[in-house]
Amino acid sequence: MDFEEKTMKSEKIYEGKIINLRIDTVELPDKKYSKREIVEHPGAVGILPITDDGCLILVKQFRKSVEKALLEIPAGKIEVNEEPKETGLRELAEETGYKANKMEYLFEFYTSPGFSNEKIYLFLATDLEKGEINPESDEYIKVEKYKIDDLMDMVLRGEINDGKTIVAIFYAHKYINQNT
Repeated sequence: MDFEEKTMKSEKIYEGKIINLRIDTVELPDKKYSKREIVEHPGAVGILPITDDGCLILVKQFRKSVEKALLEIPAGKIEVNEEPKETGLRELAEETGYKANKMEYLFEFYTSPGFSNEKIYLFLATDLEKGEINPESDEYIKVEKYKIDDLMDMVLRGEINDGKTIVAIFYAHKYINQNT
């Protein structure tokens, strides 16, 4: 069966600093028509910083969209003409103060493909040097350090709710267990 939806019309209804919103009229495989609301996002990078002693560096910050503070891996939006690795190095330094002497691309994934084209590139940051945190003027961030087993327990108890962070923690669990 052919699953492809052919775009017949696309209308941008909002352009913002971080996202755009468009409505596509699509032809379905059965030749019927439907509308799709699509959030356009330039992409983001998530960083998995692991210290020499096997701990993860995470950040806690308030997220207005869910009305609570979340524990997350450092992450940020890819800027125009910026490569994902550059974004990762910049965001790690801004949000945590750490500099990664080794930054390795791991994989990429879509966050919510049912309505958004946002893709996150995940990088492993190691050989870290501690520096000064330098968040953007509207970011209020607390840097925290955790052992991987504690983070796995927190995920399983439902205390960590951010998808990219859960993905990164599961990867880190395997990575740390194979490299220690």
